[in-house]
Amino acid sequence: MSVASSVLDVHTPFSSFVIVHSVTQESLRSLYDKLTRKVHISYHGERVGPGWLKYEFNGSIWDLEDDSDYTIFVWRQQQISPPGDDPAAPSSSVSSTSASMTTAALPRNPILHLHDPHQPLPVPPDYQNASYYVFHPSHQNIHSSARSNRSKKSKSTIRKDNRTFDKFHSENGVRTVMGSIGPVQNVRMLLKAGYRHVYISRKFAQENGFIPDDAAPGLYGYSGLVNIGTWPISLTPSTVPSSLPDAPPAHASISSKRSQQTKDNSKGPKPTLMTVYLSEEPHFDVVLGRSFIERRQIRLTSVDPTDVVCLDTGEKIECELVILKDGRGEIVTVT
Repeated sequence: MSVASSVLDVHTPFSSFVIVHSVTQESLRSLYDKLTRKVHISYHGERVGPGWLKYEFNGSIWDLEDDSDYTIFVWRQQQISPPGDDPAAPSSSVSSTSASMTTAALPRNPILHLHDPHQPLPVPPDYQNASYYVFHPSHQNIHSSARSNRSKKSKSTIRKDNRTFDKFHSENGVRTVMGSIGPVQNVRMLLKAGYRHVYISRKFAQENGFIPDDAAPGLYGYSGLVNIGTWPISLTPSTVPSSLPDAPPAHASISSKRSQQTKDNSKGPKPTLMTVYLSEEPHFDVVLGRSFIERRQIRLTSVDPTDVVCLDTGEKIECELVILKDGRGEIVTVT
């Protein structure tokens, strides 16, 4: 039985194009491969992967990062256009007028928005593709309305508010923690729920013996994430207790005698064994994603972004906010 191919409309901040991809018969990995080949030149050979894709559904923007997201995306497309319909092949018995009406009523192609999260968005006078969701007129109208409501403020106040708004919504400040991975101590790590696993950069892996220092890209390659085994990871506890009233007590509930024994016998924070993947992340040596956050039951709060508590032990973790900038001084968004 033949399977009809679907056409996906893809918008980047710089251009728009279409690709042939069957959302029900092909995988997310296949979609990444096709998009990587398509944007090879404009993104300097970088591979499309988690964090690059978003789509709109019911007026909201959704991430398309892993197989679970892709399953939901496929299901949603099927609700819009039930399987079995072939909009490109109307029955020959239908009049041309009816065919035109049917075609006009058909849903549009699925739309994806693509951009490398490690690259800044274009700003005027550079071209901005109005079909990309950030630059779409509907989003611009929202921003214009917000500016209109603030029209009575002084110019200096408006500029300050805009900077605060951009900083908050771009997630320029990212949480970083200190700790160890394997035999390597005092490593600054990115703590980010937007990533799925634990990753270490290729350079860090080579320098510290996680992979051979002469490993060629074909062996530990760029064709996808590479599992390099299970490694112990520990985080450096903070000397300052959590500021929130509902924070769990740390080890204060343990008897003083047992605490003294633990202190005497301990060689540092208790490590957590995690599966680690090699990645091409250029900004951080180690990235701690959702798998680690869920394992340690890490609680984050918007009240104080540096207040990070591991509920499995009650420890508050030493945390700092870091704002990344590229060589031109522009802020790099980490999604």
